Amino acid sequence: IVPYYGYSRQEKKTTGREPITAKLVANLMTTAGCDRLITIDLHAAAIQGFFDIPVDNLVAMPIVVDYFRHKHISSEELVVVSPDAGGVTRARMFAERLGAGLAIIFKRRPRPDAVDVMDFVGEIDGKTALIVDDIISTGGTLLRGVELLKEKGAKRVFAATTHGLFAGDALEAIERSPIEEVIVTDTVPISSVARQGKLTVLSVAPLLGEAIRRNYFNLSVSKLFG
Repeated sequence: IVPYYGYSRQEKKTTGREPITAKLVANLMTTAGCDRLITIDLHAAAIQGFFDIPVDNLVAMPIVVDYFRHKHISSEELVVVSPDAGGVTRARMFAERLGAGLAIIFKRRPRPDAVDVMDFVGEIDGKTALIVDDIISTGGTLLRGVELLKEKGAKRVFAATTHGLFAGDALEAIERSPIEEVIVTDTVPISSVARQGKLTVLSVAPLLGEAIRRNYFNLSVSKLFG
């Protein structure tokens, strides 16, 4: 059971001599004797193909959607925002479940964990934005996106992500930003101190427990997300 699959962002070569470490980790786990993997929100779904054993890539989206529905924000007011072109599919699934609009931030990375926001497509003026992503590391992508959305007229900005790594001073930067709330899951341990302020942590324990039960009794795992 690997809630957060380390090195998942290193799943392809972008420059010469760069390793595909996600494949190396897959080989290490298989060689160590793993005969099945259960994980949550792989950075790239293609990583499942790095394994020669069954992989259950669970989705934390239903947990986050259920929490956000209780905020009672009307679907006409809400816009789900993808922080990059690669996350459009995830954002579209959120938007469909919440009955919300969809917008996209286009960006480029001059170097790892650094981002230059380029442009924005969608209607956000006077509306509530929900930025959805799979990982928050340094928070650079998120905070640049929040600034852009505020410039475009967003009334309120929330963020939801599965894996909260919060490297460096990410948490302090989030507290200083105009973002209203950051919703994460506990796939990565988060201290009680960090859980204060704008951070809300949701548990993936019920999701993992049900996936394990369904595997044990040879039941469908995909029905968890129907």
